[in-house]
Amino acid sequence: MKYDFNRIIDRRNTRSYKWDQSEKLFGDKEILPLWVADMDFASPPAVQEAILRRVQSGVYGYSVTGDSYKVAITGWYRRRHDWEIQEEWISDSPGIVTSLSLSVELFSQPGDQVILQSPVYYPFYDVIRMNDRKVAVNPLKLEAGRYVMDYVQLEELMAGGAKLLLLCNPHNPGGRVWEREELLRLGELCLRYGVTVISDEIHCDMIMPGHKHIPFASLSPELSDITLTTLAATKTFNLPGLQTSYIVTSNPELKRKFDYKLKTLSLHMSAFFSPEAVEAAYNEGEEWLDELILHINGNADYAISYLAEHLPQVKPMQLEATYLLWIDCRALGLDADGLKQLMYREAKVAFNEGSVFGTEGQGHLRINLACPRSLLAEALERFVKAAAAYVTR
Repeated sequence: MKYDFNRIIDRRNTRSYKWDQSEKLFGDKEILPLWVADMDFASPPAVQEAILRRVQSGVYGYSVTGDSYKVAITGWYRRRHDWEIQEEWISDSPGIVTSLSLSVELFSQPGDQVILQSPVYYPFYDVIRMNDRKVAVNPLKLEAGRYVMDYVQLEELMAGGAKLLLLCNPHNPGGRVWEREELLRLGELCLRYGVTVISDEIHCDMIMPGHKHIPFASLSPELSDITLTTLAATKTFNLPGLQTSYIVTSNPELKRKFDYKLKTLSLHMSAFFSPEAVEAAYNEGEEWLDELILHINGNADYAISYLAEHLPQVKPMQLEATYLLWIDCRALGLDADGLKQLMYREAKVAFNEGSVFGTEGQGHLRINLACPRSLLAEALERFVKAAAAYVTR
C-alpha cells in the first residue's frame, strides 16, 4: 500500500490526551492506551501540507471559510454517500458534542424526555442530563450477534411524549451500519409522532467493505425536514485536535435557531487552521482513507481471530463501521471495577469500560483499532494473558 499505517509514531510527551494521561487516569504510565477515539496515524500528507502553508503565513488573524470549503464538503458527500447537500444547509460548529448539546437545548424543553439508543456514545447522556432533560432509553436488542432497534418500545416512548431523538448513525460503540429499511422504519415513527432527529454521523466515512452508510436525512424530503445532522472530518482524517465540525439541515427554521445560538455564544467564527485542513482532506484524502479502511478492517479481523483462538469466552461484535471494536466480556464474571482492575493493574492496557455507554454496556469493553498492528497485538496479548486467570477460576 502507498501509506504505512504500521509505522510507530511516538506520541508520548506531545500533550496527547490519549498517551500522556495514562498515569493520571489509570495509575501507570506504562499502560498501552487503546481507548479514546483518535488514531495513532499521521493525517494525510495533503492535510499536513495545507496546515504547514497556513503556519508559514506567519499572521494568525481572524478567518473565514470561503466558498471552496463548502464545495469540498458537498462534493465529498455526493461522491462517498450519494447525498446531495446544498451549501446553504451547512453551519460550522466547534465540535459534535457542542452541536448535540445545543440541539438538545434548542429543540426540547427542560424536563422533556430525549430518546437515545443504549449502549451509546457516553456524551449523549451528558448533553441530555446537563441540559435538565430526562434520558429516555430505547435499549438496542442483540440478535444474531449484532444490535437491532426495538421499534415497539421506541414507539411507546414517542407515544408517551418524547419529541427528540439522538441517533448514532453509524452506531458507536456497536459498530453497526444501520440499513435503509431500519432507518425508514425509524423515520416512519418519527414522522407519525412529530419527533425531531439529531443524527450523529461523525463515523459515516469509516465503513467496512461490504457495507454502505445511509445518511438519515437523505432518505426522503420529509425526513430531511425533521433532521439536523452533525458531521466532521475529524474522525475520518484524525483531526480531532483542530476542534472543527459542522451541521447540515435542509429545514430553514432548525438552521436559523442553531445559527442564532452559535452567534449568541460567539461560536460562529472560523478556526484558523480548520478550513484548510478539512478542504485538503476532502479534496485530496480519498486514496488515504480507502487504504486506512483496509488497515482497520484487517485489524478487526486480526483481533477477532486472536480472541477466538486465545480467549473464546469473550465475544467481539463483527465490525461494520467505525474503528472501535465492541467486546462482550460478561463470561469473565467481572463488574465495572473488576474490568478496570483487569485492564489497568493486571494487563497494563486501557480500553473503554462498557458501563459508561449505559447500563446495557455493562460487562463490555471497547477497543480502539486505529493503531499499528504491532501495538494492537501487544495490547491483546497483555489482555488475554491477564484474563486467562479469570477463565480458570
